[in-house]
Amino acid sequence: MTFLPERKMTKEPFTVGPVSTDIIKHSVSIAGHRTSVSLERKFWELFKKSAKRQDLSVNELITKIDATRQGNLSSAIRLFVLEELLEKNPELR
Repeated sequence: MTFLPERKMTKEPFTVGPVSTDIIKHSVSIAGHRTSVSLERKFWELFKKSAKRQDLSVNELITKIDATRQGNLSSAIRLFVLEELLEKNPELR
């Protein structure tokens, strides 16, 4: 039996290639209710670009996602971004 070395868990951001894994908390408003979502920087950047392409504010797009989500809001936003990327790149499916 082979044992892998123990890995120390850390909250410090690290970089995988050109992508940083730091998670940032963002304050948002859903139907007038203030809350926050925590997303990795790259997901947030892609999400904001998606809202702009759809001519929606970030809060409007979050409200649309919130109305149909079945789990955690941050996860729902990540899945939304992933689905958009997969639609643009069907060979990745």
